[in-house]
Amino acid sequence: MKKRFLCLLFVVCTVISARANSTDSLALTPPMGWNSWNCFSCNINEKQIREIADLMVSTGMKDAGYEYLNIDDCWQVGRDNEGNILVDEKNFPSGIKALADYIHSKGLKFGIYSCAGTLTCAGRPGSRGYQFQDARTYAEWGVDYLKYDWCFDEGQNPQAAYKTMSDALKASGRPIVFSICEWGNSQPWTWAKGIGHLWRTTGDIINAFKGVNYWGGCGVVEIIDKNADLHKYAGPGHWNDPDMLQVGNGVLTMEENRSHFTMWCMLAAPLLAGNDIRKMDKETLGILTNKEVIAVNQDKLGKQGGRYMKVGEHEIWVKQLSNGEAAVCFFNRDEQPWNVETVLQKENLSFADVRFWEKEYKVRDLWKHKDIGSTKDKMQFDIPAHGVVLLKLTPKQ
Repeated sequence: MKKRFLCLLFVVCTVISARANSTDSLALTPPMGWNSWNCFSCNINEKQIREIADLMVSTGMKDAGYEYLNIDDCWQVGRDNEGNILVDEKNFPSGIKALADYIHSKGLKFGIYSCAGTLTCAGRPGSRGYQFQDARTYAEWGVDYLKYDWCFDEGQNPQAAYKTMSDALKASGRPIVFSICEWGNSQPWTWAKGIGHLWRTTGDIINAFKGVNYWGGCGVVEIIDKNADLHKYAGPGHWNDPDMLQVGNGVLTMEENRSHFTMWCMLAAPLLAGNDIRKMDKETLGILTNKEVIAVNQDKLGKQGGRYMKVGEHEIWVKQLSNGEAAVCFFNRDEQPWNVETVLQKENLSFADVRFWEKEYKVRDLWKHKDIGSTKDKMQFDIPAHGVVLLKLTPKQ
């Protein structure tokens, strides 16, 4: 009897350990994928999502690392008599599980949306009071990622509310990446590690390079500024989230799209495309699938880059990479071109353990896909308005 009890205890502990390890091993690099909100808002249906899934594979986005296909708000319409969340049958006639199965069949993972309040931001039913029930439903459907918003919170404590849903997801028996979306109001970077895998640091991104709108939505530049000093809070399994990408949504110029994408990579931010990839042009695809730039974002060391220098609208950013490498970004926020002449080894550039004056590095331009010399060489760049130059530095043997 004692032997049987010990065997049972071993099995239970093994299962608990496996579940914990599977959860802890999530999002070791910033999650990559696509989210429906920035281009579709509430106007979503399963036909669109299946088309997006097909294109994520055929365009090469999946091969570039985009893994999650996430539907945002407006898939839900109510609850039944037992409190189970109800799917909009008009727009999702096959149901969410069938949609998740289709997405999984493409080698992708499936994400969904809910809210810590009584209602979602679009006025659909939220999860307050139903956290464990909803988490079990998500697990049964095959959900791999949950974005959890903060509308209609009714005075809840955010740390307690997000901990409740975090516990519910962990108890569901399925590894689910948990994206906290309370817009940075309670400084989640100070408390959310171990509760969520990523947390929003700002209000929603708007489709603009600069500016703040009437409800607090931020342009690309304002979001960068809000994240510049948060690098010490990010790392494998816990990321600052400056919101989804606006690349390819028709307002930013291609130079601005490239800068936006580059800076999200320097910030070790989740890369969640938000464009209608059914209508994507080659330039946008080229930005979103630049594997050399993506590698800066996905570097296994998991360091968020930081702003080394800011002089007016000219900035230099440094991101420490694995294997002694580093990324350096010259970011021109100005309305005029920026001519840069530099010998990197003579610059007093340092960030974390990166000290460029101590050794010689090979230098590669990641947007031109071209080796351009070493840190001992004089380099000259003409950076257009709102443009970037992104360099990768590799120690010379």
